[in-house]
Amino acid sequence: MTGTDALELSCGLPPGPDFADLAVLAEELGYARVWIFDSAPLYEDPFAHLALAAVRTSRVGLGTAVLIPAQRSVMTTASAIATIARLSGGRFRACFGTGYTASMTIGQPPMSLDAMIDYVGSLRGLLAGETVSLDGRAARMLHWPGLAAERPIQVPLWLSVFGPRGNRRAPEVADGTFGPPHPTLPTATMVSGTVLDPGEDRRSSRVLEALGPWRVAPWHSAYAFAGAAGVDALPGGQRWREALEELAPADERHLLTFEGHVTHLTERDRSLLEHLDTDRMVGDPETVRHGLDQLAEAGFREAMYTPAGPDVARELRAFAAAHPAA
Repeated sequence: MTGTDALELSCGLPPGPDFADLAVLAEELGYARVWIFDSAPLYEDPFAHLALAAVRTSRVGLGTAVLIPAQRSVMTTASAIATIARLSGGRFRACFGTGYTASMTIGQPPMSLDAMIDYVGSLRGLLAGETVSLDGRAARMLHWPGLAAERPIQVPLWLSVFGPRGNRRAPEVADGTFGPPHPTLPTATMVSGTVLDPGEDRRSSRVLEALGPWRVAPWHSAYAFAGAAGVDALPGGQRWREALEELAPADERHLLTFEGHVTHLTERDRSLLEHLDTDRMVGDPETVRHGLDQLAEAGFREAMYTPAGPDVARELRAFAAAHPAA
């Protein structure tokens, strides 16, 4: 297969009141998988929403993009994964990341790569039914027969890794990756965009509202990672920063930096809409299909579309129509 025929189209959604309904719609539209985000300071619990989606769907895959190890113990995660694996009939995939955004929102550094890999390695052992060492003591899943699936529990475990060291170490514990195409593991990438209505301008208010939540994220990250100098170097960044800094003292600004992150636009975010790139993955169905073809040619096996804006259902429908395999 070549082009979009070789590329799975999935979607990524935040855990919230509409998640299960949108998962049902994604299944109807032919999406290969529905990934759910995980950030305790920003969203509801992903496993509760995965359980709801699992019992309301029958074909579509379910996944986490990405679980944050620092938010829950290894054993808690193993039990949660066992639950969703059972409810979904084996349709579940778990991906993990260091938790950059979730950590920054509470003023903490993200987990180290080594700690994340150790965590996923221990998790893999628990799901296999092995005895592992947690905090220097022996631990094993002790679920009585009938209270959870028998071990080993077969769930693919993926990592979100973007640097060379992460890619080198990923095969130690992972079945796949999010990030640049991996030389030996299947790799997925995130895609934001929108399919234009006939005759619609690329910079229409609908397009900007649909793209905005994801496309302003670089300003959020620049401020969190590089401070004033980092965000001021971006178009409109100084104005955005000054509006934020007027609202809180220095030791509380991390509480506002990622406000509405990838789901909603704050008023200061709206000042950035004029600076958004509206060319990438924006166009008629043929244009979007060509963009997906390019991802397949680059070596990606899956594109996780991240719809946003006031009408996520519309975005899911339009993007699926641009992917013939969906």
